[in-house]
Amino acid sequence: MNLLTIDHLPPEVRWTFFGILAALVSSSVIARLLQRRNPGKDYRELRLRIRTWWIIAGLFSVAIILSRGVSLVFLAFVSFLAFKEFLSLIPTRRADHRVLFLAYLSIPFQYFWVHLEWYGMFIVFIPVYLFLLLPARMVLIGETDGFLRAIGTLHWGLMTTVFSLSHAAMLLVIHPLETARYKPVWPSSESMLNPGPGLLILLVLLTQSNDVAQYIWGKTLGRRKVVPKVSPGKTLAGLAGGIATTILLAAVVGPYLTFLDWPRALLAGMIIGLGGFAGDVSISALKRDLGVKDSGTMLPGHGGILDRTDSLTYTAPLYFHFIYYCYC
Repeated sequence: MNLLTIDHLPPEVRWTFFGILAALVSSSVIARLLQRRNPGKDYRELRLRIRTWWIIAGLFSVAIILSRGVSLVFLAFVSFLAFKEFLSLIPTRRADHRVLFLAYLSIPFQYFWVHLEWYGMFIVFIPVYLFLLLPARMVLIGETDGFLRAIGTLHWGLMTTVFSLSHAAMLLVIHPLETARYKPVWPSSESMLNPGPGLLILLVLLTQSNDVAQYIWGKTLGRRKVVPKVSPGKTLAGLAGGIATTILLAAVVGPYLTFLDWPRALLAGMIIGLGGFAGDVSISALKRDLGVKDSGTMLPGHGGILDRTDSLTYTAPLYFHFIYYCYC
């Protein structure tokens, strides 16, 4: 198989890639037209956002196109960057460096369980075994000052940036039962044999679209704040409009791209709409507590890795378990 082709992917996935490409091209053209029409207005941030989206979409697409193994390595690297960024925001004790090594070492192990399709170990490794191992190792160091803050921060970071995000990778190895009660509407036989890419793309597409839709609806019609002390820009109109848009998009794309039927595609859209908002404001609360606007500068126009994956920390596990319990 030629690694530079997408022939091995289901046709629905291929067409979705072309749709994403068309959307990026359209966004770039619109940004240029806006700059020409209003030369005195600064569109630098918009151009940076679009340029970064090109890079994100390109890397994500290449990872999906090449192979499942490359996709898992790519997602593991995203978790590594997010966890590293999380630790850069929160001061750690000098005595905890050896414990941090174990925490970083858990990332390849977590994604290795995904590669093995070992759901049992995947679901308990960080919530149970790392939860027990890390404080035990920290106790052996003998430093009790700040123990609760240190272990709580470390484990919450692992749960958020590694365990939660690794559910997106787990979608790549999911196998729906042939005797599942709910039958697909549109997908080809290829998609049913290899449903992972479609499921993952739908998750990322709906999550990121939900973020954009909530922002646009909030700026257009937003008046009443939802959580003003956490994220002043979040409005009730933005939340409702974003969820409605995400549900509509899920209804259109879900049954085409995956084996979801119409009712469950709608429900998936609602879950991602609500979950994306919860993940966004949770990371916003963290940043506000630390007194920072962005979690980093790695993604020009967006901020850091956590700024771009904040919604996924909620939508990935919620969406995965919804699919798992409905179809597997």
